[in-house]
Amino acid sequence: MTTIRTTSPSCVAPVPVKRFRLPDIPERDPEDMTSYDSLHRYGAAANLREYLGSPESTIVSAEHYVVPGPAYVSGESRYPDLLVAFGVSPASYRERNGYVVSEQGKAPDFIMEVGSRQTASADLGEKKDYYEELGVGELWLYDGGGEYYGFTLRGYRLVEGRYEEITMREIGAGVFEGYSTALRLNLRGEAGWVGWHDPVTGEHIPTLVTERARAAAAEARATAAETRATAEAVRAASAEARVRELEAENRRLREGR
Repeated sequence: MTTIRTTSPSCVAPVPVKRFRLPDIPERDPEDMTSYDSLHRYGAAANLREYLGSPESTIVSAEHYVVPGPAYVSGESRYPDLLVAFGVSPASYRERNGYVVSEQGKAPDFIMEVGSRQTASADLGEKKDYYEELGVGELWLYDGGGEYYGFTLRGYRLVEGRYEEITMREIGAGVFEGYSTALRLNLRGEAGWVGWHDPVTGEHIPTLVTERARAAAAEARATAAETRATAEAVRAASAEARVRELEAENRRLREGR
């Protein structure tokens, strides 16, 4: 009789499950680098990341796909110039190489697109529709020169599943500002620059430049205070020495009588 040996199921090595990962975005056309110039060259995105804090549950990122579920459809999936999401998993975002709404449990809170010759038409049309359908809380469009969108800054807020335009104010010649409920900041856009401003003080959030200036000013104040303290100590020591001299002189005068 032939005995057929079988392998116990417990001895079978498990087949590794390949984790879903989104592809990298396409290489940028040299003429399509306006997002870098506006958001990254001068640290606007990095400033916002530092200001918002909570890196364990907050994503401030860019140039990765945003998809509704663990699937990717070439030509239909979108990748924003800037994305902000609160109360989510940055680790999952990194592992997936992008934002998967079904896994994060919510759509991003804020997305910004920067106008360029290559993307302006899509930003104003199918991208806007895509983000609205995903449930992205706010969509902002920035075009410093107004060359591609026909305006400098515009925002949309999701209300009952549909985007409603956010009121913009022209606070100076060619300088526009609107309030982001998602970020609790005023967005200010002008030629070549978009920034994040405290709605109470009107000041820009801290940047590397302002923090360096603040540190330098604090160091200068500390140095000045130390100099004043040293001068006061010298004056006090001189006064004390003079008192001792006068006391000694008085003793000599009394003893000489």
